[in-house]
Amino acid sequence: MSSARKNARPATPAAPQPGRRLSALRVLLSLVLVSALTAGGFVGWNWWSTAQAAEPHEPWFAAYVDVTATPTFPFETPDSDAARDVVLSFIVASKDDPCEPTWGTAFTLDEAAQALDLDRRLERLERSGGQVIVSFGGLLNDELATGCTNQDELVDAYATVLDRYDVTTIDLDIEAGNLTDGEAGDRRAAAISELQADRRADGDDLAVWLTLPVAPSGMTEDGTTAVRQMLDAGVDLAGVNVMTMDYGSSLPTGDTMAEGSAKALESTHRQLSALYSRADIPLSSASIWSKIGATPMIGQNDVRDEVFGIADAKEFAAFALEKRIGRMSMWSLNRDRTCGDNYADLKRVSDSCSGITQGDVRFVDLLGSGFEGRPELSASAVTTEDVLEEVVDDPATSPYPIWAAKASYLKGTKIVWHRNVYKAKWWTRGELPDNPVLNEWETAWTLIGPVLPGEKPFELPTVPAGTYPEWDGPAVYQKGNRVLFEGTPYESKWWNQGESPEAASSNPDGSPWAPLTAADVGALTEALEESAG
Repeated sequence: MSSARKNARPATPAAPQPGRRLSALRVLLSLVLVSALTAGGFVGWNWWSTAQAAEPHEPWFAAYVDVTATPTFPFETPDSDAARDVVLSFIVASKDDPCEPTWGTAFTLDEAAQALDLDRRLERLERSGGQVIVSFGGLLNDELATGCTNQDELVDAYATVLDRYDVTTIDLDIEAGNLTDGEAGDRRAAAISELQADRRADGDDLAVWLTLPVAPSGMTEDGTTAVRQMLDAGVDLAGVNVMTMDYGSSLPTGDTMAEGSAKALESTHRQLSALYSRADIPLSSASIWSKIGATPMIGQNDVRDEVFGIADAKEFAAFALEKRIGRMSMWSLNRDRTCGDNYADLKRVSDSCSGITQGDVRFVDLLGSGFEGRPELSASAVTTEDVLEEVVDDPATSPYPIWAAKASYLKGTKIVWHRNVYKAKWWTRGELPDNPVLNEWETAWTLIGPVLPGEKPFELPTVPAGTYPEWDGPAVYQKGNRVLFEGTPYESKWWNQGESPEAASSNPDGSPWAPLTAADVGALTEALEESAG
């Protein structure tokens, strides 16, 4: 994670408005179904998690603690319920022996027990009900698999840490050279797979989280490769925790850190859906969300113009809870306080304060609120098994036409598929709207959002025959001309001939015709009433 860590970084359419009630003498308003709806509907398939159907959502929160940072952080005496569980960072390879685990290259496990009283402090935390996750890797040093090329020794190195600290959840923070080294990634995946299988054979749980860099557009290619390596090796990933921080130029202009981080999670969800699909592990959208974690860097980020403030924390936590992600963390507990007066340059990241004025507010409380699960409990719930449940995309409950493989769709067309609304980014035919892709440019469709409960086909208001001329195919229409089509009034947006208003419902941007709005129809009928005396 951040260089401040000594050892690493670590709208669906609105319902139609009711028309104005008019006298039966002058005009009646009726509603007709949009004729462009695909008759009969199409049967879709959706993935639903067995575990999710049977058990409540229990996301967990645990903040990172930099074990070797000065001053030593007293994680063993948490001053907040949200700080009871911690992610201790970072276990890395010794500079003398790449197969020997150390804390930040500064202490071997035995040395940490003596110099930092680490074992004793961990026992105190656990006796008070806290749980510990150990994080391997980080930004500044070699993760064990990077230099330890002997597979048996690598497995033993990981096992030594797990046995020493009796942990059931591990965090693999893979960044920089550790992430770009493909051979190390294969070694890591094979070792973790063997370790997880051995633990389960002995009746023990081992939840494995990958922590990876992310941008608002998603994980890098190296990041998605790391996930793929784990899945290919048979690792049952508890999830992927993305570091929602240090975006630089990838943060869209005008976006807050919370907004950029929300986009990063949406993009990660899309990528994980594709990765699990390609690994022949079908998971529901909800299950994918439960396999996503987020770790913002509180306060001042390494990028000087980026500050994750109090408002960002509130907004981002609300978004994460709404999406029902599986985990929330933060970098770091060491930094969760206002800097003292003697810390002059607040834009220079400190490993012991946030760089912003917090007052009595703690990020650990803001980000941890609502994440009531526990890491240990989640370890036994790790699963890659979902079941299929048949659902029907029904025209009677869909606000737009249902996607059809043989139909052509122009840019801007909205359709329904698998109970979601999509919009075409360009002309397309035969491209599944929910085809899993790693990058947004690989699909012709943009997901708008789910079909909401109670939605029905958008219905257009009608006016009496004779209010405007009936549409005539051979006729030429100029901009501003109005016609009736099946009782609905339309206005021409530009010169056209032979363009049926029927297409306006499914392709509002590409059609030369736009139906009059409810407000237009209301004003029209009011004028008719007035003219009638």
